[in-house]
Amino acid sequence: MWRHERDGTPVGHYGRTGRASGRRCCTGYGPVAGRRGPTQPGRGRRARGPGPSGPGGYARRVSVLLVTDERFLDHQPGRRHPECPARLTAVWEGIDAAGLGDAVVRRAPVPADDGDLLRIHGTDHVDALRTLDASGGGRLDPDTRMSPGSWAAARLAAGAGLVAIDGLRDGDAEVAFCAIRPPGHHATPTRTMGFCLLNNVAVAAAALADAGERVAIVDIDAHHGNGTQDAFVADGRVLFVSCHQWPLYPGTGAADEIGIGDGMGTTINVPLPAGAAGDTYRHAMDVVVVPAVERFEPDWVLVSAGFDAHRADPLTDLGLSAGDYADLMGRLVGLVTTGRLVAFLEGGYDLGALADSAGALVAAALGVRHRPEATTGDGPGRDVVDAQAARHGLAS
Repeated sequence: MWRHERDGTPVGHYGRTGRASGRRCCTGYGPVAGRRGPTQPGRGRRARGPGPSGPGGYARRVSVLLVTDERFLDHQPGRRHPECPARLTAVWEGIDAAGLGDAVVRRAPVPADDGDLLRIHGTDHVDALRTLDASGGGRLDPDTRMSPGSWAAARLAAGAGLVAIDGLRDGDAEVAFCAIRPPGHHATPTRTMGFCLLNNVAVAAAALADAGERVAIVDIDAHHGNGTQDAFVADGRVLFVSCHQWPLYPGTGAADEIGIGDGMGTTINVPLPAGAAGDTYRHAMDVVVVPAVERFEPDWVLVSAGFDAHRADPLTDLGLSAGDYADLMGRLVGLVTTGRLVAFLEGGYDLGALADSAGALVAAALGVRHRPEATTGDGPGRDVVDAQAARHGLAS
């Protein structure tokens, strides 16, 4: 059992312990269980910058680069494990249901090479994963396991963001979404954690930073992205902003974790109480996330898009809906110039909620109003948001 990193109190393994739920998780989800990939779309036409405002007030985007692959299904962490292959098929189903047609430009990922991985992870970490793969896989920590296909999938996931960046630079689309697994934001430079082998968003951010770009990472997963924070906590080239449930696994992401050394002030955590819902998140976007990113003036925005803050998720206690995820993306797409935002799939463990939320988020990135669920309203946490705005000098 993991313990709270600040006061030692038990917080359980990933998510909550002892919860019984009748919600759909990763077994028996018939409608998408056998699906082998999203409908093959045509190639989208590139827009010259943002077009007119689309439905719902979002800046209109013409195409989204969808980086995904059937080989991600080969990562098999175990029977009834929450991070299961059906998660990815649910995401594909949700994007198809959004009816985006040829606005979706599909692209296959390329495996990250050792040079890419070693920007973030130590040699011992990469070698240990490679060695375990050679022996057929096995358990890495209480929550994380490799199967025979896991190492290949993890390297593809780590390379997906690099493919997305290249595609956006080439003008192939206006925004990108990496539908990948295993997820990455818990993987630290030296260890696996919380279903994560390699830190996908961090690999992409490090490549950009090493190329002289300023990068903002916005993490909206319900669990704090401890691995991403660890990778950049002393790096002033990368802003890390996280809105997450507190307390919850992995026990990091407290309000006073603000960075160290050259990274002082470039780590911003918004630790929200159980029950926080759409209005709280929109307030956090408006008074913390958006002002912080605008002040930092990044060249790129990378989004750790975890969908486990949804009210139906079996591992968390937050209150978002698919409509709320559309609103969050609607605020994020305007923070950088067109063609400089990449979102990465992280968590989300109720398959229906995952499908609806992923579809709504990708549609919102294009300026299309697709809301399988209405937005949610009041919930606790506004005081936390206001306190963090004041702490980081963002209060008006």
